[in-house]
Amino acid sequence: MKQVETIIVRINEWLWGPPMMISLVGFGILATFYIGFPQFRKLGLGFKLTWKQIVQREEDGEGSMTSFQALSTAVAAQVGTGNIGGVASAIAAGGAGAVFWMWVTAIFGMATIYVEAILAQKYRERKEGELVGGPAYYLSRGLSNKGFAKLGKCLANIFAVLIIVALGFVGNAVQANSISGVMYEAFGINSLLLGFMIAALAALIFIGGVNRIARFTEMIVPFMALVYIIAAIAVLIMFRDMIVPVLQAIFVNAFSSRAVFGGAVGYSFQQAIRYGVARGLFSNEAGMGSTPNSHAVANVKHPVEQGAAAMVGVFIDTLIVCTATALIVLVTGSNNSGYVGPAITMEGFRIAFGNFGAKFIAVALLFFAFTTIMAWYYFGENNVKYLFKQRAALKVYQVMVMTSIIVGATSNVSLVWEFADMFNGLMVIPNIIGLVFMIKEVKGLTKDFDQQNLSNEPLYFDYLYR
Repeated sequence: MKQVETIIVRINEWLWGPPMMISLVGFGILATFYIGFPQFRKLGLGFKLTWKQIVQREEDGEGSMTSFQALSTAVAAQVGTGNIGGVASAIAAGGAGAVFWMWVTAIFGMATIYVEAILAQKYRERKEGELVGGPAYYLSRGLSNKGFAKLGKCLANIFAVLIIVALGFVGNAVQANSISGVMYEAFGINSLLLGFMIAALAALIFIGGVNRIARFTEMIVPFMALVYIIAAIAVLIMFRDMIVPVLQAIFVNAFSSRAVFGGAVGYSFQQAIRYGVARGLFSNEAGMGSTPNSHAVANVKHPVEQGAAAMVGVFIDTLIVCTATALIVLVTGSNNSGYVGPAITMEGFRIAFGNFGAKFIAVALLFFAFTTIMAWYYFGENNVKYLFKQRAALKVYQVMVMTSIIVGATSNVSLVWEFADMFNGLMVIPNIIGLVFMIKEVKGLTKDFDQQNLSNEPLYFDYLYR
């Protein structure tokens, strides 16, 4: 097993090297300038739409979601172990500077996810009464429209297989692994028993289809995020004298290997950017092609509306929740505790609140990770439907997801995380290729949306599949 881990680590060192960093951040920069800074011009619209749907509850349609439910499902996927364990791991491996590169990934990632969500809306389909969509659909149909049918079909098939493995199997194993680790640490619950419990509860929800998953995430996600942020603010108030030194460490270590903030050993620039971008992507998933699977099925008047809502998810995930975790870890010094993964953040809360803090983070991660399992299961299901017409394939997928949860709960944490990094990186490649080919369409749809607003016309987009 040690040899397998060594091989995967070497693959990730290559995969997450300069080419991947340039591709991810580079596309975000391209989208930012080419479309006209959507993360600044449309983010306000996204918050406005989100707040409107919180106040004025809308009913989801059969086999679809409201815009808020789609956002909640996306945030359920984004706000998970990446926010608690991933951020802590990035700091432990890449230093405080990794936090800065998470921020960079988020800012440009908002432009990337804007493009993904709009394309997912445009190329969605209806199968057996349910809306489906995402990269597999916009790669196959979108590239076919441009005369690259074979390339589109090939990229779509590759992506569909990768996302099923990356999120449905490996990703959900990561979530279960993180839950089992903190629940054993806090409450002494047996990992194997917990794995079976998580799998059983998950099955009760995801066998109810898209509407049950949407209603579950809509109910749980806003509450869990709010409680976590309030707890984080309490920790920062307790350690307020450390906030300025921590911010200094983040900016200095982002570009320098010089040890600051009391550290005896500095971290290289390459370490900071590698782990900052990798964990940033794992958390907010911009460019990875996962969350467009939920944004595709949202009921909105125009694709740009859901593109704006999608950016809210990245903002909440990385710039608020991930930042909160990073500051907690650094102000309490738990990154020097010798723990790994979520246990680092747990130690930070233990330093602040004693044993109650450790138990709180265990319960918080349980909710974070469980809702992520729901979302990632759904994303994988979307792609099973793309690849296979037989409903039997979906049953097989469900059994394999439950098996992955049980296996992940009892696996080695470092190996599981390395597998997650590898498959997440592989997912990016076909998705980014498709986004480059189709970014012009997103610019056109943005222009169409702006013109309709200026002329006070009712927002309308002629969907081929409603």
